[in-house]
Amino acid sequence: MKRKQSVDRSRYLFDNHTLRILIVPLVIEQLLSILVGMADSIMVSNVGEAAVSGVSLVDSVMLLLINIFAALATGGAVVAGQYLGREDRENACRASDQLVWFVGGVSLVIMALVYLGRNFILHTLFGQIEADVMAHADTYLLIVAASIPFIAIYNAGAAIFRAQGNSKVSMQVSIIMNIVNVVGNATLIYSFHRGTEGVAIPTLVSRMVAAVLVIALLRREELPLHINRTLRFRPRWDMIRRILYIGVPNGLENSMFQLGKILVLSLVSTFGTYAITANAVGGVVASFQILPGMAINLAVTTVISRCIGAGDYEQAEYYCKKLHIIAYGCEIATVLLTFAALPLILWAYNLSELTARTTEQVLLIHGLGALLVWPIAFTLPTVLRSAGDVKVSMAVSLLSMWVCRIVLSYVFGQYLGFGVLGVWAAMVTDWVVRAVCFIARYCSGKWKGKAVV
Repeated sequence: MKRKQSVDRSRYLFDNHTLRILIVPLVIEQLLSILVGMADSIMVSNVGEAAVSGVSLVDSVMLLLINIFAALATGGAVVAGQYLGREDRENACRASDQLVWFVGGVSLVIMALVYLGRNFILHTLFGQIEADVMAHADTYLLIVAASIPFIAIYNAGAAIFRAQGNSKVSMQVSIIMNIVNVVGNATLIYSFHRGTEGVAIPTLVSRMVAAVLVIALLRREELPLHINRTLRFRPRWDMIRRILYIGVPNGLENSMFQLGKILVLSLVSTFGTYAITANAVGGVVASFQILPGMAINLAVTTVISRCIGAGDYEQAEYYCKKLHIIAYGCEIATVLLTFAALPLILWAYNLSELTARTTEQVLLIHGLGALLVWPIAFTLPTVLRSAGDVKVSMAVSLLSMWVCRIVLSYVFGQYLGFGVLGVWAAMVTDWVVRAVCFIARYCSGKWKGKAVV
């Protein structure tokens, strides 16, 4: 039996070495992103807690948009990956080209809508916030909104590189982008005392640099996946429909997920500036707790889409189990590391006693949830989406988010009086419900036979 398994796995698409060179750069890329986010929030905290709150509110909207673009990019990556699994490089490259142009066009429209709806975002979506928080949020939004097309194109390009198993390039571009960002922040905040502008301007510039670099690299024709060296674009609606088939449900899921967080922020804002700040700092540090899981989810898209394109569900099931084991092992390590470093992190943010204590409690709730259920709640649906099973994943995620995350946030936070801690407890409850539903879907086997190419 062991000999038979060894022979079977020798033909598998991804050996341990291939998985390692795929996942490690993704972990490094995610780590850099989180560390830079922490550095940004620490540096802006020198301007005051109102600045931290204002920037975090706008970043919640920007994250909503980034998630939409990431979802569309995932759709393109799944389509291109399945074509590669079928060894159809010509159509795989066509899908890549269509993705970049389509995402670029959509992002320009969204950027215009953000500027047109600026007053609605600041005065209606964020709810009743203090005047100084509003001023910082307004300044930050005006500058960062201009980066929307650039971050969209970067996400599309990075997804294309990952689809061909080359996560090293996206990591290198991310390193350059984050260096530009953090050096720019430090220079403008500490040397020129620019405050909120000192965070916003480097964000814009770094995203511009990343977009230019990733497009330049994707034009190399020797790559398995590349884009055309021309400014002429002819839509291939069959390709775009396949991308949207994966990307739209995924984007709707991600956008509704982030919209839910924004709606919950309106509730958090009623608890006071200390709660907004604790929620913001907790969000940054909590991102580190799930960092390896986020990186592995990106690898899942590459691995599973290739297996499905090759029509090999045996491999897909094998890698699903293997990547979940890796995700849980990494989650345990990062959560325990976060708990150990928590005193230093809270000291670095220079928080008031009440804010620091609340942040510590928030991270304890999140960390325990990440240890127990996060990989199943988020990595398993990534497997399903990569196989083309997007509608059920979307339905489960949306229903759980609205019932658990939104409704229970108000029940726990407002009506039961737990404040911001109740909001985070509702989030973990959402994870548990998602995990149960996705396990049931996977075990049913109904996700098989839904390839998009």
